[in-house]
Amino acid sequence: MSRYILVIDAGSSSVRSLLVNENGNISGEGRAQITWKHRNPGWAELDPIQLWRATRQTILDAVLDSGISVNQIVAAGITSHRETIMIWDKETGEPVHDAVVWISNQTDEIIERWNAQGLAQEFKTRTGLHNDSFFSAGKVAWLLENVPNLRSQVSTGRYIAGTVDTWLSWNLNGRTIHATDPSCASRTALFNIHTMKWDSELLAKLDIPEIIFPKVINSDGEFGKVDRSILDADIPIRAVLADQQSGMFGQACFTKNSVKNTFGTAGVLTVNVGDSPVAIDGLTSSLAWKTSVETRYEAEGVVFHSGQTVQWLRDNLGIYAPANRIDQIATSVSDNGGTYIVPALGGLAAPYWDRKARASIQGLSLDTTPAHLVRAAVEAMAFQTVDILHKLEALHITALKVDGGAASSDFLCQFLADVAGVQVLRPYELERTALGTAFVAGLAVGIWHSQEELGQKWKAERIFEPALTSSAKEKLQSEWNEAVQRTLTEGKRK
Repeated sequence: MSRYILVIDAGSSSVRSLLVNENGNISGEGRAQITWKHRNPGWAELDPIQLWRATRQTILDAVLDSGISVNQIVAAGITSHRETIMIWDKETGEPVHDAVVWISNQTDEIIERWNAQGLAQEFKTRTGLHNDSFFSAGKVAWLLENVPNLRSQVSTGRYIAGTVDTWLSWNLNGRTIHATDPSCASRTALFNIHTMKWDSELLAKLDIPEIIFPKVINSDGEFGKVDRSILDADIPIRAVLADQQSGMFGQACFTKNSVKNTFGTAGVLTVNVGDSPVAIDGLTSSLAWKTSVETRYEAEGVVFHSGQTVQWLRDNLGIYAPANRIDQIATSVSDNGGTYIVPALGGLAAPYWDRKARASIQGLSLDTTPAHLVRAAVEAMAFQTVDILHKLEALHITALKVDGGAASSDFLCQFLADVAGVQVLRPYELERTALGTAFVAGLAVGIWHSQEELGQKWKAERIFEPALTSSAKEKLQSEWNEAVQRTLTEGKRK
C-alpha cells in the first residue's frame, strides 16, 4: 500500500494542504484564500480562526482530491509564512486579537523606542536579526500593550503565543502540544540562535514574559498526532519548518554555500552556511533546520515586495488584465525604456533595511507604455536578488536555484542569470516549500533514508546561462543602483 505525507503549507495569501507520495510527487491538493485586514494604513492583520477553519477544510479537500484512504497517510507536517504572530486563550482557543502579519508596520513606534534604548546591536548579536517591524518581537509587544488587560493576565499562564506554525499545530494536534521548531523560532527576534533557547535576558529588557512562548523542539520532532475529529487515523505530526527554510530543504540545498531564491509575495534568498551562524552585512542569520541528524544555519536576504509588485500593477493600477501572461507583456518591448521600479511599497529590506523608503518609478517619458512598467517590475525582482547576491561575493556563488510561482517566467530567470552572472537552475517542480516539509517528515518516519537519496530526486527542468555582455550588464546595474539611491531615505544613502 502506497504511503503519503500530509503537508499544510500556510502562505501569506493562501493556505494549502497537499498529499505527497513516496516519489516526492503531489497527489492531491486543497486550497483556500486568506484575507488580510487593513484597519489602518500600513497595518496588516489576519483572523486566526478563519485561518484554522480554512486549513481544516483544505485537509479534507486534499484527501478527497487524492482519492486515497486516510490510513495511507503515515505522517503530517506544517510549513508556514514566518514572523506573523498571535496570542490566544489556551482554555477557549480564542485569539485575543487578530494576528499581526509580517509586513505590518503598526509596530514602528515600538521598534524606534527599542533603538533609542540602544538595543539594536543586542538583537543582531543574540538573534541574528535586525530590530525591525518585520520580525515578531515588536508584534508581541504591540499586542501586550494594546489588548486591554492582556499584560496583567499573561502571568497566569492562561494565554499563549505563537507564529502561524504553532497556532496550526496546536489546533491540529487537538490543542495538546504547544510547540515550534528552531527555524520558526529564529525568525521572531526573541530566540537566541547560539543557545537555541528563548533569550531570557532580552525578553526581560523588552518586558515580554517568556511564559507565553511555545516549547522549541527539533524540526523533525514529535508535535503530537492529528486529532481524530479531523482525520480518523493515527497520523503523527513529524515536521514543522518555516517556509523559506523548508524551501531550501526541498531544493536539496544540503551542502554548505548552496543557495536558492524563492519568488513569492516576497522574494527570499537563502544560503546554507553550515553548522554555525555566519554574520553577513545586510543579511540576517537564522536556523535553517535542526533535526535528529544535524543542525544547519542560513544567511538570508528578504525582499518585501517581489511578485506582489507585479500583482500591484495589475490589481491597484489596472496596468494589465488578470488573464494576460507576464512574459508576453514583458517581452513585447525590447528593453525597459529606461524605466525602473524600486518596489519599496512597505520599505526596503535586505540589504538596505530602510523601512521609511517608499516605492518609486523612475525614468518615465512620453514613450513609456504599460509593457515597460510590467517589464520594469519583473526586472526589479531580479535586481533585488542581485543586490543580496553581492553580499555573498566571498562565497563565490556560481549557481542559484529558484522556485516559487514567478520562477515559471522564462524572462525573469534569463534576466536574473544575465544580471547576476550565474547559472539559474529551475527544477521541474516549483512547489519546493511543501516538498521540503514532506521530506523532513518522510525521513522521520522512514519513507526516505538520507539527504543523498532526496538529492537524487532533484532535477533541473531548465538551466539559464548568463548571456549579457559585461558592458550591458554594468549599464543596467548602474542605472538600477542610481534608482535605489534616489529611493532610500537620506540617512541610508551611500
